[in-house]
Amino acid sequence: MRVVIALGGNALLKRGEPMTAETQRHNIRIAAEAMAPVAKEHELVISHGNGPQVGLLALQGAAYKPDEAYPLDVLGAETEGMIGYMIEQEMGNLLPFEVPFATLLTMVEVDPEDPGFKNPTKFVGPVYEKPDADRIAKEKGWVFKADGPKWRRVVPSPQPKRIFEIRPIKWLIEHNTVVICAGGGGIPTMYERGASRKLVGVEAVIDKDLCSELLARELEADLFIMATDAPGVYIDFGKPEAKVIRQSTPAAIGKYSFPAGSMGPKVDAACHFATATGKTAAIGALADIPAIVQGKKGTQISKRFDGITFHS
Repeated sequence: MRVVIALGGNALLKRGEPMTAETQRHNIRIAAEAMAPVAKEHELVISHGNGPQVGLLALQGAAYKPDEAYPLDVLGAETEGMIGYMIEQEMGNLLPFEVPFATLLTMVEVDPEDPGFKNPTKFVGPVYEKPDADRIAKEKGWVFKADGPKWRRVVPSPQPKRIFEIRPIKWLIEHNTVVICAGGGGIPTMYERGASRKLVGVEAVIDKDLCSELLARELEADLFIMATDAPGVYIDFGKPEAKVIRQSTPAAIGKYSFPAGSMGPKVDAACHFATATGKTAAIGALADIPAIVQGKKGTQISKRFDGITFHS
């Protein structure tokens, strides 16, 4: 079975933790322990978030003059290499020596007319108190929005259109390689207008879940998993009657609404994959990945199910 796992930001850096290499490595080691059993039995492709890491690099770059700072597409490429390296190393420490790994810098095409450029929504970097956010916004020209009680930088998040490296990714999978790719939603690129059709980088961050769904669809994955810090998709989250969906059709779960900044994009991506492929998408806790693959935990979404059921 071919499995695509999209690691949420919690797999790399939990809210409130220091953004150090050792903290990230510790969290990736936990993620590797959950994914290694899957790699032993199935073809595995891994994608991941990079919001905190891109934000940190952007802050470091802000110490330079404006024309010396690296743009977001370059920072995205940097984080793909850094995080991929750690995943490869921690997974390699758990799997047989002969299992090959490959991290691919993955360019993803976006539309220059995408409405996401006019309304920045993608959170990157650390959280701030309102006075600090206002000061940085004035100094750097960055845009901030509320993220719970704190404030956080937001950048454009256009829709992914095409993954350029899909052919080498397929080749590697066919040669039994564990592939890490499309990190942070991939490196955003677009073609300049004109006859030359020159490919250039874009000052944006593509949503990781939407890009991972496109990746899973183009790879004809049998199962698409989005790993997060929750055991599944909650109905009435935060209320005494809250319950976790066990199985659902896209139509049944589509009758509910979910927060745009957290579970909403994951549910949308899962429903799109399930509808387009007729296969199963799942959302659940990182530690539960082996059980999610077996269909025992998490929220499973497929057209093959009958309505909606809940975990007891």
